[in-house]
Amino acid sequence: MPIGRVTQVVDCRESMGMGKGGGLAQRGTISESKSPDVIVIGMSPGRRHVTKPVCDITSGLRREGAEFSVTTLVLNAGSGVPADSPVAGHVLGAYFGLTPKEIEQIEQHKVAILHHGNVRSHVVQKVRFILEHADIKAIVVSQAPIDYEDLAREGVKTAYVMPPPDKIKTKGTVMEIISGVTRGQTPSRERLAEVIRAVMKVIKSST
Repeated sequence: MPIGRVTQVVDCRESMGMGKGGGLAQRGTISESKSPDVIVIGMSPGRRHVTKPVCDITSGLRREGAEFSVTTLVLNAGSGVPADSPVAGHVLGAYFGLTPKEIEQIEQHKVAILHHGNVRSHVVQKVRFILEHADIKAIVVSQAPIDYEDLAREGVKTAYVMPPPDKIKTKGTVMEIISGVTRGQTPSRERLAEVIRAVMKVIKSST
């Protein structure tokens, strides 16, 4: 029996991972935790859409020993932009989307951390689409710098800037934004600390 330690059992994915040793989670997988507090949502893996920051954020939150559990969800259709996005006609490849199962999984939690890469317009549209379908408080983590005004202009409710009442499109609300988290790289300690502080603040406000 370990003394002075907390033991956590994590089911990392529904199916085998990709790459040597199966380290990179496939699309459409979720790591379950015993109680749904925080869900970290990442793009589908690929050459350009690297899920690594999601794993680092999840591990960092668990390492802090905070009194909440963390789940990771790698989206089945996490690449591209939503089909209803203004930039959809200029993007080649698959469209971004959510399955009913993914929406249900997201809404079981108290807060969602959304990580969607380095194209500013894509990040905004993906956040808008997720929060249109899922009623949850969200923390946006991106490489590209975005602000609350960017989101509000697209009808996304935020804790600091709200769209006009007749322009609101989302059920969910963005509570915090942390930019400068580079995809494919381990986040700096400063950025990871910002994410943890934001999670703690939202969790505290939800209790």
